[in-house]
Amino acid sequence: MATTTITHRKLEASRSRQRIMGAIFILIAFIIWFVLARDTTSDQLTSFGLSLSGVTQQLPPLIVHSTQFLIILAVLSALVGGYQLARGFKKYTNLALALVVGFLILGFLTWAAAGKSLNLAGLLVTTLGKAVPITMGALSGILCERAGVTNIAIEGMMLMAAMVSSLVGSISQSLWIGLAAGMLSGAIMALVHAVLSIKYKINQIVSGTVINIFAAGFTSYISAKFMQTHENLNNPGFFPNVPIPILSDIPVLGPVLFRNNVFIYVMFALIIILQIAYYKTKWGLRMRAVGEHPKAADTLGINVIRTRYIAVLLGGLMAGFAGAYFTLGSVGRFDEIMTGGRGFIGLAAMIFGNWNPVGAFGAGLLFGLADSLAARLPMLNIAIPSQFLLMAPYLATMIILAGVVGKGQMPAADGTPYEKE
Repeated sequence: MATTTITHRKLEASRSRQRIMGAIFILIAFIIWFVLARDTTSDQLTSFGLSLSGVTQQLPPLIVHSTQFLIILAVLSALVGGYQLARGFKKYTNLALALVVGFLILGFLTWAAAGKSLNLAGLLVTTLGKAVPITMGALSGILCERAGVTNIAIEGMMLMAAMVSSLVGSISQSLWIGLAAGMLSGAIMALVHAVLSIKYKINQIVSGTVINIFAAGFTSYISAKFMQTHENLNNPGFFPNVPIPILSDIPVLGPVLFRNNVFIYVMFALIIILQIAYYKTKWGLRMRAVGEHPKAADTLGINVIRTRYIAVLLGGLMAGFAGAYFTLGSVGRFDEIMTGGRGFIGLAAMIFGNWNPVGAFGAGLLFGLADSLAARLPMLNIAIPSQFLLMAPYLATMIILAGVVGKGQMPAADGTPYEKE
């Protein structure tokens, strides 16, 4: 009887989600048609640039009729929504959601650039660059929280790594040594967080907050006292772009994906490695078991304490890598509080991506796109404050947390200290 009731409830929840998602798809179609398409005129054209400066193979811009293209996007969204309401995409619902959100983003870009030109290739390059620290911060959070340790100290780890990598890189005149030092600094701060939260069982939020405050104060002091007054201590340079032969010559996507620096290539590699490791290996199974049910894992012979230490230290290395990007992968110098809350945004991307490496990357791209568009909107003379655009991913995250598009699968033992019996 109880099993039948549970099955019935799950079926009702599935049907409810099907209807809600279908309604969301229809709402997006309505927005594209009645808000965006009706605000353009039939003679307006939108020009999307597909080439980048310095690239040998230059492509002509893609020109579309703004109104007609928006109507097509609205119809496609409505068709997806209608199918979702009628039959549902079942396990492909999230993929359908990503597709419709893509239609909405493309529609917004078409509307924003109606009668003007937008370099789409340049926007993609900027989006990918801005997504790097957010995605790496999200991966750091996944490593920690999948093992049951809440880590809001990612911001502090990133900030410390940004400062250390710039300072050590300048002194040693080696970008690689600076990168290693930055990652090591992130691991050291992660070790402090691990000892406080795992060994002494201090509230993990408090521990992370203390580390963030310490990092902000310490890096600001070192920067003001030494790095701003002695320019030779704050001039490490940055990793150059390294085109991958053949792949970098692919039209549009080649220059965007395969003409980058080491940080972006490593980010792609880590996403693939972690996705496989978490769901296809014994190591990943043990990590997830420790985060879901540590007592059961302990019963099976898994060392819960050691596993959590390893996870937090790996998360610290990941956060250190993300922090080094700000100095060695971007601007080539350190400025106070230059991470700008990207560690916290990484945590939001982790939640948005449902504690999944690939999902976190998709969320990182969404946040990076919002950041890139906020900088480009003034150039298109769009009467939308950039702050509203930056709010959009956070609103989407709150929708995710509210369970409107499916409840997030937060590890059951996340943030709970383990008491060995």
